[in-house]
Amino acid sequence: MSFSGKLLVVLVAWTLCVSSAGADDHTRSSLAVQEAGLDNPEALVALAVKYEHAEGVKQDFAKAADLYCRAARLGFAGAQFALGWMYANGRGVSRDDGVAAHLFAMAAEQGHEHAQEMVRYTRSSAATSLPRCLLPEESAPETGNGPEPVDAKVYPKGPIFTLVQQLSPRYSVDPKLVLAIISVESGFNVRAVSPKNAQGLMQLIPETAHRFRVKNAFDPAQNIQGGLAYLQWLLAFFKGNVPLVAAAYNAGERAVERHRGIPPYPETRDYVRKITALYGKSTHPFLINLAETSSFVALPVNYPQ
Repeated sequence: MSFSGKLLVVLVAWTLCVSSAGADDHTRSSLAVQEAGLDNPEALVALAVKYEHAEGVKQDFAKAADLYCRAARLGFAGAQFALGWMYANGRGVSRDDGVAAHLFAMAAEQGHEHAQEMVRYTRSSAATSLPRCLLPEESAPETGNGPEPVDAKVYPKGPIFTLVQQLSPRYSVDPKLVLAIISVESGFNVRAVSPKNAQGLMQLIPETAHRFRVKNAFDPAQNIQGGLAYLQWLLAFFKGNVPLVAAAYNAGERAVERHRGIPPYPETRDYVRKITALYGKSTHPFLINLAETSSFVALPVNYPQ
């Protein structure tokens, strides 16, 4: 082959190489742009699937797990299930059956059929921590995966304290807020009943218990889960505004809507003061797809990270 022929071969090879590299760079750039602008859980899951199964990109289990986690934090049941599967199989994360069980339970509670099947074969424990991205932002520690410890000197340490630590992450609610509400509502009395027939630890009235599928309001786990489900909904409805959430928990969300703020009831205003003093924070992260936002709340949307 002549020198010019060899040069032509080299130039063609170099051109193909550059073209391929350019295509790879374009793909990576395109994916980066997609990811940076994503706050849609379905889109996040679609991108995660590409990384998990090497669909047009290099397989990257860790990247897939991160994207699933971000979508799960937005309350998407399919992402919660997929992330649980990653933990159950050690794909991109350290295998942890306890974390997997927590995630399957979160998805199952939203009606995810495969997750409902998986909860039969997995088991979580109170000591299990969820991934950092699923914890409320203000509860996430500087390092590690677990929630910020709740001061046991403020609240009685025992089965109820442990239940709150175990159940709260499933609903993306800070355990400190839950403990504050239980403390003010019932003083940790499992059998508490108010003159208005509010029952149990978080003082669920029969309508609220029915709304959130609580069959036995005096069963601590059922009662706390019902209260957590209501808090999760209220946080979404009032965009994480803790005083409004507390007011609604006491007087009902319609009363807060009607008065366009904390109702002028002495009991409710005293209740809000107690909750905010115990919790110490005026805002809380919330799930953006869980409820239609209250029409009068003017706080900026707080997208969970």
